[in-house]
Amino acid sequence: MRERLWNRNYIKVMMANFSLFFAFYVLTPLLPLYLSEHFGATKDVIGLVLSGYTITALLCRPFSGYIVDSFSRKTVLMVCFGTFAIFFAGYLAASTLLLFTIVRTLHGGPFGALTVSNSTVAIDVLPSSRRTEGIGYYGLSNNLAMAIAPTVGIFIYKFTASFELLFWLALLVACLGWLVDATVTLPSKEIVRNKTKLSMDRFFLVRGWLLGLNMVAFGFSFGVLSNYLAIYGKEVMGITGGTGTYFMLCSVGLILSRLQGGKALREGRLTFNAGSGMVISLVGYTLFILMPTLEQLSIVNYQLSIALGYYGSALLIGLGNGHMWPAFQNMTINVARNNQRGTANSTILISWDIGMGLGILVGGVISEILGYGAAFWTVVLVNAAGVACFFLATRVFFLQRNLNPTVH
Repeated sequence: MRERLWNRNYIKVMMANFSLFFAFYVLTPLLPLYLSEHFGATKDVIGLVLSGYTITALLCRPFSGYIVDSFSRKTVLMVCFGTFAIFFAGYLAASTLLLFTIVRTLHGGPFGALTVSNSTVAIDVLPSSRRTEGIGYYGLSNNLAMAIAPTVGIFIYKFTASFELLFWLALLVACLGWLVDATVTLPSKEIVRNKTKLSMDRFFLVRGWLLGLNMVAFGFSFGVLSNYLAIYGKEVMGITGGTGTYFMLCSVGLILSRLQGGKALREGRLTFNAGSGMVISLVGYTLFILMPTLEQLSIVNYQLSIALGYYGSALLIGLGNGHMWPAFQNMTINVARNNQRGTANSTILISWDIGMGLGILVGGVISEILGYGAAFWTVVLVNAAGVACFFLATRVFFLQRNLNPTVH
């Protein structure tokens, strides 16, 4: 008999994961507006304030993987989740731009540690025979939150114009996630104290370095898209208020990816899922920038440019990321030893963060010098380089280091 995938603890961990990402992303698209209206911050100051969160999360994640692998995972999870939730109250209390900057920057620490610990706990509660498939569904929970939460946040702000309400909502959702995780029962695991000298491999999975490097390219692409989508749509395509719809269509693509790619994950066809996902995403990014260019050249009409270039790309990018992300997470875990699951999870998240950070930075610089169109063409080039790297090198790299022969 096949082991049961949807056990009680796995469902709880997925719900908690959705909660933590929902709490984070419900604020993300509106924080620049909050800083501008509430504190009068300029564009460069806004970028500086918001980048602190990513930097802190990036710095904490390597140590998070080591801590999760070396101490009680349930204890680490509860401390990280509780701290993450409390920081939302700090946004309500921050009365000056300096205080808000401090709270926002420090908040990245528990977020980075929490994403590592929660995903590692999800692996622990999955039956070994269903782990590949289970990780795929687990990744869908945070992808859906990333797609749905901005839509909800924009909708609430549109009708209430209240940032305070959004901060309270984020705090409440995070607390609910903490309560759900508190009821999770983990299998007993002996804590092995590593007496050997600490090495780089305890903080970053050296065996999976090329997988991480490949993921940087895809994080770069999404970093540019998520941060400059609204202003590009307004200034180049003449779309106002379409950001929420775009992210909602991304979520539809993510759901479709589970229906389409679930069988491949169950069969352990990770390289197939990763390859097909990244190609689909590349088509989506290319359509996003190509259709407005063709419209400006009078090759296609405006309606077709909007339908395919803007909203059509959302479906494709969501579909592609839904295939690619769980496949890469599984591949990274499968090149790691059992006592390095936390390190493997932190490695893939670190790589994504580096890519996102570079995308925000480089995209902003290129946009300032050459315009947003050039920034999104850079996305296409970087994404294409990532696809080429996978088929020419990363796929073979993974197969040579795979510790699970049933996964290919």
